[in-house]
Amino acid sequence: MGMEAQATNERVAGRTWTVRLDPAGRGRADVRVSCSRPGCVAQTLPSAAVGRTAAVAHLKAHLRAGPAPRAEAYCACRAAECHTHIRPAGPRERPASWRCGGAVVLAVVADREGRWWQVMECCSRCAAAHPTAKVVATAPPPDRSAPDRQAPEGPGRADRGPGRPAPAADPFQVATGPAPNGPAVVPHFSHRAPGPAATSPEVPAPRPERAARSSRPVRRRPSCGRIAQRFVPHDLRPVSLRDELTELGELFRAYQQREEPDLALLAELHDRKAEAFHAWAEITFDPGLRLDAERAEQAADAARLQHLHRSGQAPDGEGPAVARLLTAQAQWDHARAVLAHVADHGPLPGPEARLLVVMLTLRTAQSGVGNLVGQDVKGLPLPDPEQVVGQLVECGWLELSGTVDELMASRPENPTRISVPSLTPTEDDPGPFTFGRKMRPRLSGWAQRVVGEKKLRKARTGADARLLALALVTRVSVDARLGPEGEGIDLDSLASWCAIDPDALPDLVDQLTAAGWLEEVEIADGFLTGRLSERVLPFSCPLL
Repeated sequence: MGMEAQATNERVAGRTWTVRLDPAGRGRADVRVSCSRPGCVAQTLPSAAVGRTAAVAHLKAHLRAGPAPRAEAYCACRAAECHTHIRPAGPRERPASWRCGGAVVLAVVADREGRWWQVMECCSRCAAAHPTAKVVATAPPPDRSAPDRQAPEGPGRADRGPGRPAPAADPFQVATGPAPNGPAVVPHFSHRAPGPAATSPEVPAPRPERAARSSRPVRRRPSCGRIAQRFVPHDLRPVSLRDELTELGELFRAYQQREEPDLALLAELHDRKAEAFHAWAEITFDPGLRLDAERAEQAADAARLQHLHRSGQAPDGEGPAVARLLTAQAQWDHARAVLAHVADHGPLPGPEARLLVVMLTLRTAQSGVGNLVGQDVKGLPLPDPEQVVGQLVECGWLELSGTVDELMASRPENPTRISVPSLTPTEDDPGPFTFGRKMRPRLSGWAQRVVGEKKLRKARTGADARLLALALVTRVSVDARLGPEGEGIDLDSLASWCAIDPDALPDLVDQLTAAGWLEEVEIADGFLTGRLSERVLPFSCPLL
């Protein structure tokens, strides 16, 4: 067989690519979504939840637009020595051999923590060996009705193309065929005589007991349920526990397809999962099941608490509900994302410039442009607002449709158009924020209410104290204590956010305490502990 035939029979390597979700930087909430396919630009998103959604959507877009798996593809998993599902027993041993087989499929292998998703064009055996693999497409079977699968009409090779292999003989075909151009020989078997006159013998009727046995319904092994990346054994007893686990798996998968979340329903599902996993662990003595049950209890508490906050109720029915200006966790996360972006990309030093940049960023966050009047700037605690605006224009961070004097003199009926180039979305860069038009005015109004709070204005606090107030209301626990779990906030991070020296923080804390913002305040070991007063709880954005 020639070189052309050899090239035709070679199998192409299976495709593989990966979509990853990585932190954008140490100590930052935003994440980076990247794809190994050429031409895909990495994205930076404000939170892990938003990044995970974007990564899954990016992966689905590739799967919809990409070609189907190829039947002639070589298993990509075998090309990598199947190291993802075969581990050597020792450090100096090679992985055991793996027999690939089955149809070529397109499988998605995901990390249990949701940090990466890998697509492989591999065989069905390797796909089944991965505990987290999901088959999204299967290659069609090869076309066996082609002419090259039939016997040739003549003894020569005129009907076959150059370099094309001869068709395989049918194992049921008679070896001795008729003369050329004669009728095709019908396959026959040893129990019947050859020739067209052969007739099949009569088949005897089945015995009565055999007929009755064949009419009985076939008992099939029940299919295994699946929940939390675990298979429910078909022989798990009691049967009620097996049915509960199977039903819970289906309910969780149905919940993931909902368009709108129902946190009360989700908390109930997690409660049922925790109870079922505890019972499963008692039967199998599996410590992993007990840990999963404890995680389900924690998830139920978190979902129930989020539902109470979103519905305006108080936890455990104690005390009045907190009527917050920002009512949902997504809004709280967006507010923290804006403040973190300003802290990382502030164009000028000093608390006055930092405060003005915060307010202008919230004005232009969605599209990079907005309207501004003189009172918006004069209402901020800036000793020389014209100078600060002029510095932002000179450094190129801010662009005005007129002059600085025209901006300061503008009124609501004739506002000044402003734009921030770094926030303007383009085709390649959608911008640092992902919230929409309705979310932007809510965040901007929340920040104006915090900065312009009545007692802060009466106490004539400066820009540094207003920045500290913004930082504290976004870094509290659910019970209004400072820090994620009430353990306090690092003084260096607060000083960096307020663009001041750390030695100036105690004086600012005293100002906020005198204005009724803080209670039980203490500065020790480089941390600020305490809690927000009940009066300012509506401004808070808890860390869940």
